[in-house]
Amino acid sequence: MLEIGKYNTLKVLRLTPPGAFLGNAEGEEVLLPNKYVPKGIRVDEELEVFVYLDYEERLVATTIKPYTSLNQFAYLEVVDLSRAGAFMYWGLEKDLFVPFQEQVSKMRVGQSYLVYVYLDKSSGRLAASERINRFLKNEELSIEEGQEVDLIIASKSDLGFNVVVNEQHLGLVYFDDIYIAIETGDKIKGYIKKIRDDHKIDVTLRPMGYRNIIEPSAQLILDTIKKKGGILKLTDNSHPDEIKALLGMSKKNFKKTIGALYKQKLILLKEDGVYLNQ
Repeated sequence: MLEIGKYNTLKVLRLTPPGAFLGNAEGEEVLLPNKYVPKGIRVDEELEVFVYLDYEERLVATTIKPYTSLNQFAYLEVVDLSRAGAFMYWGLEKDLFVPFQEQVSKMRVGQSYLVYVYLDKSSGRLAASERINRFLKNEELSIEEGQEVDLIIASKSDLGFNVVVNEQHLGLVYFDDIYIAIETGDKIKGYIKKIRDDHKIDVTLRPMGYRNIIEPSAQLILDTIKKKGGILKLTDNSHPDEIKALLGMSKKNFKKTIGALYKQKLILLKEDGVYLNQ
């Protein structure tokens, strides 16, 4: 059947003045308006199109790729407001609707928010919700400790940042495990640090284990020294904030990495900084 809010591979049934009528094996049809019909397309050829409801609540297809799709998360900007809710731009002519009851706080035009796209059963329309936690399930986990995962930065908390893990679960990256600048909506890689008995998930932004931590950090330090002309103006007495600003790592990790590089005779340690061993 035609899947609203998703990409469908359909066959061209006939070409008409309004556009191309596309169909599937079940006999369902949808119009691809003329402005989206590829030049030279022929009957019986197949097209991958995105299907949704237009302004008049009619099923329509488009070859434009929206920023997100059904059952996915996206960081989108609010472009308009109405008495019923907010509208977000997601790459299509018809904006994505966010009902008031699906907003955590009153949305504002020009501001961006992390939302989840769902199908409203009562209207059959696509809509978005800022209440993302209710779409994340931790009862049954599909991950394990040490695994690399895809993260979406959700929101800041007192302990760190809440994150969406593999678009399925809710996790937390503690401030101590954050060594790069992150913001809501960022999509980055992470690693499962710990799965607690209550199925809460601790996430880190660095690979697990001493070997994995040292090697990428060592390369970063060596590259930075080269960029700085052979000397890095950091020492054991440097302030943690200075180290984090320059290298994006904690002072503890910096000292451990410097020690490993020194043992390998790749660097020289002097009073005014770290030198590349020529």
